[in-house]
Amino acid sequence: MKFCHLVLCSLAVNLSAKAENTDTNNQTNTPNNTPTEHFTIEGRGVNLIGEAVSASEGLVGQEEISVRPLLRTGEILELVPGMVVTQHSGTGKANQYFLRGFNLDHGTDFSTYIDDMPINMRSHGHGQGYTDLNFIIPETIKTISYQKGAYYAEVGDFSGAGNATMKTANKVENGLVTLTAGENGYGRIALVDSVATSDGEFLYGLEYNQHDGPWTNINEDLDKKNLLLKYSSSVLGGDYSVTFMGYDNSWDSADQIPSRAVENGTIDEFGSIDDTVGGISNRYSISSNWSNDDIELALYAVKSELNLWSNFTYLLDNPIDGDQFEQVDDRTIYGGKANYQQNGALANLPMNNLFGVEFRYDDIDEVALYQSKQRQRIGVTRADKVGQLSTGIYWQNQLELTENLRSTIGVRYDYFDFDVHSLVNENSNGVDLTANNGKANDGIVSVKANLSYSLSDELETYVSIGQAFHSNDARGVTINVSPIDGTAADSVDALVASLGYEFGIRGFWQEKLNASASLWYLELDSELLFVGDAGNTEPSRKSDRYGLELTACYHLDDVWTLDLEYAYTDAEFTDNSPDGNYIPGSVDHVVQAGVVAEFDNGLFGTLRMRYFGERPLIEDNSVTSDATFSANLRLGYQFNQWKVTADVLNLFDSNDHDIDYYYESNIPTDPQFAAVSDVHYHPLEPRSVRVSLSTNF
Repeated sequence: MKFCHLVLCSLAVNLSAKAENTDTNNQTNTPNNTPTEHFTIEGRGVNLIGEAVSASEGLVGQEEISVRPLLRTGEILELVPGMVVTQHSGTGKANQYFLRGFNLDHGTDFSTYIDDMPINMRSHGHGQGYTDLNFIIPETIKTISYQKGAYYAEVGDFSGAGNATMKTANKVENGLVTLTAGENGYGRIALVDSVATSDGEFLYGLEYNQHDGPWTNINEDLDKKNLLLKYSSSVLGGDYSVTFMGYDNSWDSADQIPSRAVENGTIDEFGSIDDTVGGISNRYSISSNWSNDDIELALYAVKSELNLWSNFTYLLDNPIDGDQFEQVDDRTIYGGKANYQQNGALANLPMNNLFGVEFRYDDIDEVALYQSKQRQRIGVTRADKVGQLSTGIYWQNQLELTENLRSTIGVRYDYFDFDVHSLVNENSNGVDLTANNGKANDGIVSVKANLSYSLSDELETYVSIGQAFHSNDARGVTINVSPIDGTAADSVDALVASLGYEFGIRGFWQEKLNASASLWYLELDSELLFVGDAGNTEPSRKSDRYGLELTACYHLDDVWTLDLEYAYTDAEFTDNSPDGNYIPGSVDHVVQAGVVAEFDNGLFGTLRMRYFGERPLIEDNSVTSDATFSANLRLGYQFNQWKVTADVLNLFDSNDHDIDYYYESNIPTDPQFAAVSDVHYHPLEPRSVRVSLSTNF
């Protein structure tokens, strides 16, 4: 294997007309109708000059995923250059994501897909755009394509900072079983294989994962089970697949902790104030895809449930029973999309048109916020039934103006319809929640434009501009009264627009060095946000962000490969408030670097290092987090069909923080009812070793 392709080999998703040369899931027919996969671009630098739309796109394959030592499944998104993936709670919960000056929370402003199914959850019980990747079996992912910025007509909701699309494999050349054991009660088994049938391929994947964690007064008791079943074949002159995914998980959480509790000895930094928080989650989906050279069709249905218990303020609001709360989300999602490619010419200039339509309906039986004590409900803040429909249409045109100059322009229109109905008439605070019942709708037009100019066979430049948006929580769109005290509450804008610009350049030299650079700018309209932890809305402000991103990968020889990513971002509110203009949680510097080596004698290794700089925690920047540095090491030996691997996670045993917040809370050592402002943080997990034994069959 060679790994110069790592996070740098860019490929635009919108070049699906050329997908048979790049998409490892596309197939052709053989005489017995058994799908045969096309040439797979993996593990080496690819010259995309003349094909890519911007310098901020890329494609990575299973080889790149498989060499990365991962603490959590969600860290596969760190294959997107500049992306930081952290966690402030239990392993079963969606990760926290940071990119381009955004604290994306659990997914807002970055859209993710798998096999054309959206992963982001709208109007979710825990957060808008909730992106839980725990249902993914990493060994089944064939490719991850990413596009940063707002310049791509195929992508609608949650697309301001960018998007990532994962594709599962149709088949594997050899079956794979992996057994992993590690410190802190870590255990994992994964099995992936495919079987040729008389008319296609059947692929299956299984994963079971348990973990207790390093926490001192809880066991995480992670109990995660995943299943993937996929059948692919040739039907009606095209490639067809149907996929089932099943996920079930339960866990106890070590949430973020107040600094003063560690300093005064109440707990150590791996302790918890409330040791009864955690969650139960499941997700089941079925999806179907069909495509030929001109048409792509996709349909999907997803059933998702989450019960999540959290306690971030401890005894602040309720000194007797505590501030624990339960968030509930129970929904079914139906959706689909269709694309049509048309190749032609305009005034003898080669041209490609892409026409598309998509729809999605979230049928949310219950999205709720309950007061709880030791996971038992003691009150209700609000509970709703929500129906949310969206439809989108888009057109994208690519025109070769000269031998070196290409234009790509696109426009899309999205329409949203919201319907919110309270499941309870009055909550525990005596507030009439039926006042928040309502219907609303809104639409938005987004325009994109890109120019690409090839300076030579080794160098290409890009100029891009694009509009994007994210939807807001339906409950915030129709809200009239606060569920906390019944006072008037401001409703949120249904759709929040953003506008981005970018100049980029990429180079590819002698199949050794693959590099790119981009300067970008993004402005976000004034908005209001729905806060799932409070069942209420809170104001935010107009903001802008600009930055510089550099990526480089150098393939020294058949053994060694180096890669380096650097992202700088300046993010601020633009209305000059006396409170300050810093955006809490925005990361200014991100550096990731890696070394991969594979020797002829079967030895191999990977060293990954990650740094992200200090972050403002409040608007005036008077309280900041420290910077975070961590490193992971993988060493292994392969002999015949067997492979032994040792991962050392947090190699240097850094005691930096995964994430920091600044807010008020009350703990048992504080005066009763005192609202104490403090930094609350979740530590990096200490150094741990995991050993894996894998075999192909």
